[in-house]
Amino acid sequence: MRKFAWIHSMASWCVLASPLAAVLAVTVMCDAQQPRDVRLQEPVYRVTKRTSQPAKAAEAEHPLDPALRVAREGLERIRRDVRDYTCTIAKRERVGDVLGEYEYMFAKIRNGKEVDGREVVPFSVYLSFLKPDEIKGREVIYVKGHNGNKLCGHEGGLKGKWLPTVWLPPDGAFAMRGQRYPIYDIGIENLVEKLIEKGETQRKYPNVDVKFYNNAKVNGRSCTCIQLLHPERHADLDFHVARIYIDDELKLPIRYEAYDWPKTASGKPELLEEYTYIDLKINVGLTDADFDVKNPNYAF
Repeated sequence: MRKFAWIHSMASWCVLASPLAAVLAVTVMCDAQQPRDVRLQEPVYRVTKRTSQPAKAAEAEHPLDPALRVAREGLERIRRDVRDYTCTIAKRERVGDVLGEYEYMFAKIRNGKEVDGREVVPFSVYLSFLKPDEIKGREVIYVKGHNGNKLCGHEGGLKGKWLPTVWLPPDGAFAMRGQRYPIYDIGIENLVEKLIEKGETQRKYPNVDVKFYNNAKVNGRSCTCIQLLHPERHADLDFHVARIYIDDELKLPIRYEAYDWPKTASGKPELLEEYTYIDLKINVGLTDADFDVKNPNYAF
């Protein structure tokens, strides 16, 4: 069992204050380095006071419908135009009552593609963990439907010298220990799909506040922020307030954050999850070798 002691944090991958605040400013410090010694940026997030609403819709339209239209258009664009991408993912999650610390990982992600129902390109993920120090150097590879549909991972640092490389079911007990989501849920396309699914479920509740904020900033990049706020708690609602930041140039979501209801009447909403895609570069030409454990640039 000793060799599995590191698994509880290895699978920390996933495609996140007051909900009525007009301005949000959160700063996350990180001094780890990306490959080729490129220093990690310091994520800074801001929502401005300026809002914009979509054109006035029909009387019967649900408050969520404008946001759902944006999400569906975004998903169509991702499936049509985005083959692969690299980025640094800054992630923080609450599992149970414990809010974990920030984790940073360099990611290569290739979107899956089907033709006439036949897979021609499998969804593929490579992760190299950068920070905190106890996970720095860890690597993980997952290729959907290949390698017995298992992920491959190894530790970094001193532990990596004596702990073996292991193959694990991505949604098994070891890989999921301490995680909110399995590795096959990572990525921008999966994020948008999940948001659409949640939005469809939430349409049965008319009392939801939806706002669009212009000129929000994520690491200096101009974004449109969509904020969803559910004032009333219901059993099938999994957040009180959520914000999605869509990069105005890339037309892609680069940050998601979600908060739970306050535990007391005077308390503040508690962070559930946040994911930020930093230095996102799309269609860089990733190949099978980028997701092969035999790649000589990796340490599997």
